[in-house]
Amino acid sequence: MEENKTKKNPEVIDLRVVFKKIWDNKRLFYKVLPIVFVLSCIYIFSLPRYYTSDTKLAPEMENSGAGGTLGALASSFGFDISEMQTSDAITPLLYPDLMEDNGFVSKLMGIKVVSQDGEINTNYHDYLKKNQKKAWWNYPIGWLKNLLPKKQDKGGSKNGYDPYNISLDEDGVYSSARSKIGITIDKKTGVITINTEAQDPLICRTLADSIKEKLQVFITDYRTNKARTDYEYYKRLAADAKQDYEKVRRYYASMADASTNVTLRSVELKMEDVENDMQLKLNAYTTINTQLQAAKAKVQEKTPAFTVIKGAAVPIKPAGPKRVIFVAAMLFLAVIFTSAYIIKDDLLSPFKASAKP
Repeated sequence: MEENKTKKNPEVIDLRVVFKKIWDNKRLFYKVLPIVFVLSCIYIFSLPRYYTSDTKLAPEMENSGAGGTLGALASSFGFDISEMQTSDAITPLLYPDLMEDNGFVSKLMGIKVVSQDGEINTNYHDYLKKNQKKAWWNYPIGWLKNLLPKKQDKGGSKNGYDPYNISLDEDGVYSSARSKIGITIDKKTGVITINTEAQDPLICRTLADSIKEKLQVFITDYRTNKARTDYEYYKRLAADAKQDYEKVRRYYASMADASTNVTLRSVELKMEDVENDMQLKLNAYTTINTQLQAAKAKVQEKTPAFTVIKGAAVPIKPAGPKRVIFVAAMLFLAVIFTSAYIIKDDLLSPFKASAKP
């Protein structure tokens, strides 16, 4: 009866036969697994370890007055429209895109970094370019690349440093920075998270703190840009108005001194004209000075407050590479592929049987 079933269903695989075949070829595992283990260890232990740190920041945001039914509906899904909708052209959701701007990344290159052992003391640009540990195979590869003829790099500005016109080497440094720095924002709460990665734990923490400060400066400069422009405008007007008033006041004082004993009507009328002009200048200066103080207060009003929810800490343990997990995964895959190699004939037999006429 069983023979009839087997003949009718040639595609059925007997697992007992499969496992027995794998067990009979267990010596193949004794050869494959040690080789995979050694190669995996050589690879993963050659990769330099890295650390990660993060800090969380909550900036004050302008409310756009959104509310009502739409606000209630959004809040039911965990979104706060009153926080996420602002009158700014650059909304908080666009802050993560700052890392795509060479101008912003160039400001990070000057950050001073010092390693935990004190052997590295430089800026972030030179740290990425000259102080990165690499796997051993990168050195012969780099040596071979140096033997090849190099293409002329036409990048770079001749009139000072321009972050938007950089050389190929500089672009590589910028790309490396982008891969090690991340800015994300929680759409529900508006909290900004800054993640950094470095091969030294202290440098990792320094980067997180410094980038947080750079981001605060950027947000503050953007939010107060118009208010600061208005303040500088009224400041110039106030200086000009004060100068005009002082000029007329000195002229009036000199005329009054020269006309002490003069009783001519024409002189009195001229004195009245100068006094009226001086009063007008004083009124203009007083008005502009009031506007100046209002503009100064507007700058302070527009300056956002920042709340640090989580400060950056020096990581204690490296974040990667995960050596044990990697080796275990490679051994697991080796077992799978070796077993598949042993029973490949059993796996292909149903297809061969169905292909026969």
